[in-house]
Amino acid sequence: MAIEVKIDPTWKSRLGDEFEKPYFQELTAFVKQEYLAHTIFPPGKEIFRAFDCCDFDAIKVVIIGQDPYHGPGQANGLCFSVRNGIRFPPSLLNIFKEILNDLGKPIPQNGDLERWAKQGVLLLNATLTVRTAEAGSHQKKGWETFTDAVIKKISDEKKNVVFILWGAYAQKKGEIIDHSKHFVLMSAHPSPFSADRGFFGGKHFSKTNEYLKSKGLKEIEW
Repeated sequence: MAIEVKIDPTWKSRLGDEFEKPYFQELTAFVKQEYLAHTIFPPGKEIFRAFDCCDFDAIKVVIIGQDPYHGPGQANGLCFSVRNGIRFPPSLLNIFKEILNDLGKPIPQNGDLERWAKQGVLLLNATLTVRTAEAGSHQKKGWETFTDAVIKKISDEKKNVVFILWGAYAQKKGEIIDHSKHFVLMSAHPSPFSADRGFFGGKHFSKTNEYLKSKGLKEIEW
């Protein structure tokens, strides 16, 4: 199994050089071996799903996660998202609870956030693969370098993007964002361990839509 970098053309034209760099070649070799030797999430064809569901030109919002979910059948290549029919992990349930409190929208039946991605929400994990039941197992192998390059490319080449940074990890990763060109929202992580410390009541979903509307952009149907 190899990482087949099949990625939307709007991304490939901007990240093609990244795929040729030595760190990415080493990352490819590592991930290839991991898929051969272990159960890895998400499935190989979904590693770059966040990019395929949201092309560069369409980006209005970026949500930064950390790792893919590491339980069977959960991860689908979009941060915080799970396949339809899979029980909501606690962080995702808290996200839906905040949307209910913020916008009055009922908690949905389907936890696949592709519906957000198709509206211009890039759901980007810092690390794009993980071993089953081993959170953080693919950290510091090169994915973070790649996703930093993605964030910098968005920050440099676009304007008026909403970056949503939940928790200290995402906030540190977001330090490269140009705050003078973009709208950055930060709060505690939606995890049950921290959601009561500022995630709940943060109203990031209505604030995002208010900002987009102020820039003449279509609001997100959360």
